[in-house]
Amino acid sequence: MKIRIYYKDTDCGGIVYHSRYFDFCEMARSEIFFENGKSPTVNGCHFAIKNLKANFIKPAFLGNLLEVKTKLLKIRHTGFIIFHQIFKDETSIFEMQISLVNLCENGKPRKLDKEIKKFLLENIGSL
Repeated sequence: MKIRIYYKDTDCGGIVYHSRYFDFCEMARSEIFFENGKSPTVNGCHFAIKNLKANFIKPAFLGNLLEVKTKLLKIRHTGFIIFHQIFKDETSIFEMQISLVNLCENGKPRKLDKEIKKFLLENIGSL
């Protein structure tokens, strides 16, 4: 997914706020569902962040065009782990490994069904 950096994404020096990288990754994850006619909310549940590890490699600036790439690392009983990488031109500037859990309205995790596992494997792919 390609993302243009706008003024709203930057500080007064034109450098992208660190928290916007998380937003860009969230947008890319959601877009995978939307592009395939699905919602990221599945059967009354949504994917909540359990934990993440981020690596800020180089800054991005106002006007840059970035590309977010997403790969599936592992599917678990109630969630999955993915790897996001953000590129400026051909250079990796941000990486994040994120663990998501299928969390329902009652606040409890729910097992991923076969359909969602198949969707993840077919549409996110693996490293």
